[in-house]
Amino acid sequence: VSLFVSVALVMTGRWHAALSTDLSHGIQKLHIGDTPRIGGVAIFIGVAAAYAYAPIERAAILGPLWMAGCIAFAFGLLEDLTKRVPVSTRLLATILSGVVGWAITDVSLHRIGLPWVDALLVHLGLSVLITAFAIGGIANAINIIDGLNGLASAMKVIALTAIACIAYSEGDANLAFASLSIAAAVLGFFFVNWPKGKLFLGDGGSYFGGFALAWSCVLLVERNKAVAPFACLLVCIYPFIEVLFSIYRRKLKQLSPGQPDRQHLHSLLYRRYVVTLAPSVKENSIAGILVAMMNVPPAIAAYLFKNSNLCAGIACVCFCLTYVLIYRRIVKFSWN
Repeated sequence: VSLFVSVALVMTGRWHAALSTDLSHGIQKLHIGDTPRIGGVAIFIGVAAAYAYAPIERAAILGPLWMAGCIAFAFGLLEDLTKRVPVSTRLLATILSGVVGWAITDVSLHRIGLPWVDALLVHLGLSVLITAFAIGGIANAINIIDGLNGLASAMKVIALTAIACIAYSEGDANLAFASLSIAAAVLGFFFVNWPKGKLFLGDGGSYFGGFALAWSCVLLVERNKAVAPFACLLVCIYPFIEVLFSIYRRKLKQLSPGQPDRQHLHSLLYRRYVVTLAPSVKENSIAGILVAMMNVPPAIAAYLFKNSNLCAGIACVCFCLTYVLIYRRIVKFSWN
């Protein structure tokens, strides 16, 4: 369904171009030509189709996820169509989606493996608040890395597949197949987005997909008590460190944390190593898939350390340090 809708959006592009087109000029633009940026519609409808045809146990997972994600998707799509929705408003919308998810399911984080934090999470209000902010942070992080063909969508497919593998190994087949169905909806879009960039994810797709990924992580921890919370962070570690490092960079330059720039890791890799002459779709796609593959090692580590919060936490630190070293190598041309 997602693939069908993605193709339909491309074929009918001239009908909605006035609203849906992503122009090729701008500080973070790395593509050529005006392209529809409403690929999130395909993923949103794809997940709805999965919910409609799922067995009752899996529908009980997909239904609340889809309904709560409507808020994040709506505000993201509104930005895609109007280009006038502030970043803070979209962030608040994803946080609200997390609150609505709790209201529907009564699920929120009650442990992250740190005793002093877990002591706070016994209080329902703090548990819901921290859960909502974590979900909003991951969704916003996915939006930040959405800059190259296939990057954000491939990252989400890898992460959701890792969640499915962990859930299945713990005997939670319903969450495993629900996560795989979301990954399939993202994959349908991916085949139209990569490598030729005929359709972009847009903010609707970034925020809805980011919410779906974050909510799946919350469900994995809460439904499976043996799963280490830091293993779920490992699954999302690349966008997580990207957003934290971006805030750090902008603070050093006395810029607003929400101000766009061209200094993200994927942007630097594209400009300094992949592009040799003029930008092209091919180079954009190569860079996108290369950066997305950075999420494979932490996804594997998440599975290996799924029952050890200490090992998963150490792996998180190691991948964060690796990110900083790679970033420094690209900027300073030195490993020191």
